[in-house]
Amino acid sequence: MTMENAPAAKPIAPPRPKGRLRQALDSDIFYSYRRSPVTIVASIVAVSLILMAILAPWIAPHDPFNPASLNLMDGFTPPMSQSAFGDNWFLMGADNQGRDVFSTIMYGSRVSLFVGAMATLFAITLGVTLGLTAGYNGGTVDAIIMRIADIQLSFPGILIALLIFGIARGVIPANQQESMAIWVLIVAIGLSNWAQFARTVRGATMVERQKDYVSAARIIGVHPVLILIRHILPNVLGPVLVIGTIGLALAIIEEATLSFLGVGVPPTQPSLGTLIRIGQQYLFSGEWWILFFPAVTLVLLALSVNLLGDWLRDALNPKLR
Repeated sequence: MTMENAPAAKPIAPPRPKGRLRQALDSDIFYSYRRSPVTIVASIVAVSLILMAILAPWIAPHDPFNPASLNLMDGFTPPMSQSAFGDNWFLMGADNQGRDVFSTIMYGSRVSLFVGAMATLFAITLGVTLGLTAGYNGGTVDAIIMRIADIQLSFPGILIALLIFGIARGVIPANQQESMAIWVLIVAIGLSNWAQFARTVRGATMVERQKDYVSAARIIGVHPVLILIRHILPNVLGPVLVIGTIGLALAIIEEATLSFLGVGVPPTQPSLGTLIRIGQQYLFSGEWWILFFPAVTLVLLALSVNLLGDWLRDALNPKLR
């Protein structure tokens, strides 16, 4: 067979591009996640508690905030016991008002997660904005913002939150204090935690503003605000995401502390901290379950989110891979 009659070689087809799901499964972050049993357990616990809180109106055995469904005869019912008339079953017992503790935990987790998430989001927004401004402009603006942050970091966050909450209670009219309590709590916790985000973003911004792509944007006349939003902000979000995850756990604990002290969520919208405060009153009289189960839920929620934050910090750090 001559070369002229030889069959032409088939062209090699280029490899098919991987889908987004396959790219995510093959990423270094997912590989790190698969090799960390603690992180897998923490994520399962966190997702379970979050879903339990979100789906509480549909999956809770009882509605603890419906007075028509409560019976004072069921008060202080021990765990794994039936109600006084045998029509209800209390998995984790009942509190002093006859409310199912398991249902109150599910509804209380909704309030704690909402306050913690909104307060963390507010702290991130304020801290990132001030950190970008201080790191990019420098000079007097940087000095003023950072000195305010240094002063705030010298005080415990819970004291700052108490101060802000007290000032707000004095400014808001008495007939609106209960309806505004959750939002005041969100602002108080957010204002007590913005400084750590601002310091982290400020340091990263000072590094990024010296790079060539920022200089090129300045030369072609891009507005400084657009440089901060389009170019610098995406490159400083990694540390913010890590601190935000850990900050969420701290915000949940701070909300529980304020509610335990009686200055947080009103009794009509109890959170985990309020449930712990109620249970603490009956701990030494033998009704241990009223305090125990909300406290365990708070510990599991804060610990699981904190462990996820620690893993995320290590996974996003190329020096630790």
